[in-house]
Amino acid sequence: MRAFRDLQIWQKAHELTLEVYRTTAAFPKDELYGLTSQIRRSASSIAANIAEGCGRDGEAELARFCRIAAGSASELEYHLLLAFDLGIIDQQRFDAHTKSVTDLKRMLTAFIKRLQPNS
Repeated sequence: MRAFRDLQIWQKAHELTLEVYRTTAAFPKDELYGLTSQIRRSASSIAANIAEGCGRDGEAELARFCRIAAGSASELEYHLLLAFDLGIIDQQRFDAHTKSVTDLKRMLTAFIKRLQPNS
């Protein structure tokens, strides 16, 4: 078991989640149970899966949960694109969030490779 709060990858995922919550606070109220909820859920799922993997037994389990987190990151990336295309978020926020998600996906990929034996 690892302390998830000590992992830089979890810290970055948590910060992204906080930023996404701040951004979605300004979304239209009619999106509360739609896009707002989907974006928040996919963002928080990244950090939550990293944390859950840290609580599991062994590096193979942690790697499995990090792969799930990477899937959530891709889901978040799409939802941000949808929000941008619908005109709900502006170019600057879209670019900033997309860069954070891309960086996080790269970090997850590298971390998973380090966790896998014979990598």
